[in-house]
Amino acid sequence: MDEVIQVTQWLSSITPRKKAKLFFFTTHAEAPSPMVGSNDVDTHEETQLPLATTVALHNFKNIDEFLKKKVNTFSCYNVIENEITKTDYDYLRFYSACKYLDVVPPFLDLEKISAIQNKLEMTDEERDYRLLLDSADLVLEKVCDSLKPAGVSQMWTALRKDRNLIRGVKTIDIIGFFVDPNPTGIKECLFFFIVRFLQKADKINRVNTNRLERLIAQCDESSSCEEGKTIDFIIDSLRFYPTELYPFGFCLIMCVIEGRDGAMQEIEKTMEISRHLGMITHTERNPTKETIELVKKELMQPKYQFYSSFTCWFMSHGDSNSMVLADGETIEREWFLTSFPDISTFQLKPKVFFMVSCRGANKFSLKGDEFEGQSATCDYYDIGSALIRNRMLDITDSVRDISYVQPMMDTLVAYSTILDHLSGRANTHGSIYVDRACVLMSENISRGRSLTEILEHLSHDLHEILQETMDEDRIVYKQACHYDSFFRKTLKLPYTRHPKEDVHSAPQ
Repeated sequence: MDEVIQVTQWLSSITPRKKAKLFFFTTHAEAPSPMVGSNDVDTHEETQLPLATTVALHNFKNIDEFLKKKVNTFSCYNVIENEITKTDYDYLRFYSACKYLDVVPPFLDLEKISAIQNKLEMTDEERDYRLLLDSADLVLEKVCDSLKPAGVSQMWTALRKDRNLIRGVKTIDIIGFFVDPNPTGIKECLFFFIVRFLQKADKINRVNTNRLERLIAQCDESSSCEEGKTIDFIIDSLRFYPTELYPFGFCLIMCVIEGRDGAMQEIEKTMEISRHLGMITHTERNPTKETIELVKKELMQPKYQFYSSFTCWFMSHGDSNSMVLADGETIEREWFLTSFPDISTFQLKPKVFFMVSCRGANKFSLKGDEFEGQSATCDYYDIGSALIRNRMLDITDSVRDISYVQPMMDTLVAYSTILDHLSGRANTHGSIYVDRACVLMSENISRGRSLTEILEHLSHDLHEILQETMDEDRIVYKQACHYDSFFRKTLKLPYTRHPKEDVHSAPQ
């Protein structure tokens, strides 16, 4: 069959809502770097003009033309070995979006997809199409689905009132002030236009969504929300780190085995809970400083841009400032913690570090006959509160910036013990902290708990446990863990999402 006819038939089989979503998913997400042609990015007109004209004219002609152009580009494209191009990235994004929406063109060359994945050195686990979807866009899709056409129209009216923001923007004028978002697919186009406009204006990104939240907060709840949804519910969904679908993120496990009883148990437990959470996991046994440098270099590769979070378990002996590596050398804990968050592939994404080692020799000793022989080792204020807001300092958009971010932002560091104190171990099971952390995370999957809630529970649980030193003094003591957080959103644990167990149903 002629390719033109095939493309026409394929487009005619897609509903207007899915066309709007397919356009949205394929016109965003920062492309990984380094890559060839990275300067050839989507222009303002390419990402917003088709949406604007579709809303204004109530037809999908320009979106259809955009999708045709994409398909034709991929059809003529020859995958270049050893060079990562913008088209490689676009091809993967387009394929994953089609797969997610259940609209994969029957004529799409899947061998090219495989060739691109080979070039990116993707493992079998990483070839799951869900990895290629932008989790932030999936959250925004759910926000759109939670709003009625009237709600999106009210957001548009509120946006139009911000003269400083919209001044001189031609696509805003194309749509006009009053919009009828009721025809099928028009609500989605208008909402996605608002999102892309705010992103291009550098007002929102995957972490900073305050400006979008303020638009939603101005909607009338009775007419703007789909059944069972509320304004608070919709805004709250934007206050979590976007970690939709599988995988939940990438997990790096580094464990020094030499001279640490139970270390293999630590590895098994952390691997099990990481996979149970839906993470793709890599383990380094007996790491050295060279190992750490190689891992950092690996994490800068383009494929890691597709991950939505990063978790690292580091388990070794240590003291107040440093950690002991497998070859007996030490590294400064602060150097380790500050070198990973600055990796570009994980910027604006949650990064969690579990640092499991002693930080000194002190211990909170328990004295008294009753302890002898006891041991376990055998913003936000309410957006809608106008009265409160009127009493607060007026922080205007002109003094806000989301472009420059401190490297440690969006990072959480969890320590197995407090400064200058021991971190307890069991002879056969390794770190008690690791054991209890894995148990509590496993128990709280599917309960909608955040990571910080679980860490608080862990602090409570660990501090109840009586431990005993392994020397001849046999001192009974307690251990206290804590964490330092630079998070700007809440990180929720995912529901169990094993690849083989995930049942995908296409969005409407």
